[in-house]
Amino acid sequence: MDLDHTRRLPVLAMLGLALLGVPCVVLHDLDLLHEGTAPNLAFVAVPLLVWIAVALLCRITRPFTTLLMVGLLHGAMLVVTHQLLWSASFDGSPPRLGGNLADLDPVLQALLLRAASVPSGLATGAVLGAVTGAVAWLLSRRRRDPRPVR
Repeated sequence: MDLDHTRRLPVLAMLGLALLGVPCVVLHDLDLLHEGTAPNLAFVAVPLLVWIAVALLCRITRPFTTLLMVGLLHGAMLVVTHQLLWSASFDGSPPRLGGNLADLDPVLQALLLRAASVPSGLATGAVLGAVTGAVAWLLSRRRRDPRPVR
């Protein structure tokens, strides 16, 4: 007898959801997608809406935790994609440190700047996962506990 009634999203499904955001990152890094445009809005919003829809349609038991994990996976993919497209993103002229650090070896500067970009990518993914997870959780609660009709 199966007493475990939790509904989980398979790891491959979570990876697939996280991958939905990668085209936006690639197009942005290659300067083919620009902020404030309708295509940008679609590339940003549609994957997040799909995350929420999948969590609701699959009736995931813990949508917040599940989408937080999807967001963290997306953040890791964001970091890797940015690192792979670093040179293309900056048209062969990557950023350099200034002030007291301007005299550092360019290779060391590049390593420092690339390393500094990692936490922001992971944080972005975590925030996206937390926000979409909270929305999915609230919507799933509403479905489970409808208010009585008066």
